[in-house]
Amino acid sequence: MKALVLSGGAGTRLRPITHTSAKQLVPVANKAVLFYGLEAIAAAGITEVGVIVGDTAVEIQEAVGDGSRFGLKVTYIPQERPLGLAHAVQIARDYLGDDDFVMYLGDNFIIGGITGIVDDFRTHRPDAQILLTQVPDPRAFGVAELDPAGQVVGLEEKPQHPKSDLALVGVYLFTPVIHDAVRAIEPSWRGELEITHAIQHLIDTKADVRSTLIKGYWKDTGNVTDMLEVNRTVLETLEPRIDGDVDEASEAIGRVVIEEGARITGSRIVGPVVIGSGTVVSNSYVGPFTSIAENCRITDSELEFSIVLRESSIDGVGRIESSLIGRHVEVTPAPGVPHAHRLVLGDHSEVRIHS
Repeated sequence: MKALVLSGGAGTRLRPITHTSAKQLVPVANKAVLFYGLEAIAAAGITEVGVIVGDTAVEIQEAVGDGSRFGLKVTYIPQERPLGLAHAVQIARDYLGDDDFVMYLGDNFIIGGITGIVDDFRTHRPDAQILLTQVPDPRAFGVAELDPAGQVVGLEEKPQHPKSDLALVGVYLFTPVIHDAVRAIEPSWRGELEITHAIQHLIDTKADVRSTLIKGYWKDTGNVTDMLEVNRTVLETLEPRIDGDVDEASEAIGRVVIEEGARITGSRIVGPVVIGSGTVVSNSYVGPFTSIAENCRITDSELEFSIVLRESSIDGVGRIESSLIGRHVEVTPAPGVPHAHRLVLGDHSEVRIHS
């Protein structure tokens, strides 16, 4: 059995971060979202992985390498532009051959991994197996309709009037039958080959399509709100560990991880928090559900429920919360007089200012 991991896409909902970084590499608890998926695949006993890459191919390849650090053998499959999940299956046809495979969306996050699901698929080997979860607003997802017996009878992609609250999770398991289905469908109104249409084709041709309702935690980390929520969830599982330096004027309370080479002076750290190597926190407060990557500087500031990417500095800022701060960012207070805001913002930025 192989895996097909999708790591293309523009990541428009995470702009401006994704103007300069792949969305799959934005860190959760200081580890790229994509890495959690690769680890789950390896834990399920799958070693051969094809990774679909697009405009951010170089960055993905530099981060993942040949896959050996995860116990995997990785092959990169270029996709000129994102034309749908079924298109990804099409262009991976030669790589996948006649093997069964799991397709894993690289920006999805599932606590508990996929080992049990993969084992079940290997045992019963339906033509396709989809994962479903209940969501409050299914209109942003692929949605499944089940009959009274729990059999999948229909799928819709981002419907305006969903027939259920069961959203498709970004993990799919297929036998080679799916290759005929992706060749049989036409592009949707979005101009993409939808995997929901391909699975619907399997249903219409009486193939064996099964579903698994997952009860655990799942998130599509495509926007800032969900990214912060996933970060919070992962941080809650931290085992406290202090490998860096914490001076006597500082305190670290609760689930706090301070990596080797980090230095905390005159500060209060209240977990769950992770602070990366080489980062210096001085005369500051870092509150719960915050991850600070490597080589950052936090000085005379307060920070809570936020993600700070590597080599950024926050200096003299009263309080920051519910924020995603990119790489090489400098955050400083504005001059008191004249009373004005000076902004340098990338495309598609969002700014909230209290005047």
